[in-house]
Amino acid sequence: MSRLIYYVGEIKRYSGNKKSAKLYNNQQSLFLNLRKQNIEIKLGYLLQSDRVFHEKGVDVQIAVDMVRGAIKNEYDICYIISSDTDLLPAIKTAKEEGKRVVYVGFEGLMSKALSNNCSLSITLSKSQISKFAP
Repeated sequence: MSRLIYYVGEIKRYSGNKKSAKLYNNQQSLFLNLRKQNIEIKLGYLLQSDRVFHEKGVDVQIAVDMVRGAIKNEYDICYIISSDTDLLPAIKTAKEEGKRVVYVGFEGLMSKALSNNCSLSITLSKSQISKFAP
């Protein structure tokens, strides 16, 4: 049985801020669609500094789940759709536990570090993705 988990920073609504309300509503719509497909959602948070939001806690959740799942033999193959090199220690640990880690990245944005350390790399092109989204 495969298990799909979507990790993301949670968008908050701010009183009187139309943009935050729109982003929040869009994210809630996405969550509804993911849940309909039995995709689990794990939330980090967004931290604002200098008017820019940064996702926090998501890479740690991914790393913990990847290592715990490898040690508990909960999976054989882990697919990572992230280019965050903070995941490298978790990737190495999972591979030491005999797990295959597949890095899925986007054309022009592939991480060489992840490609070099994962069992396999898959590159998605814009033309492949555009078949599924307008």
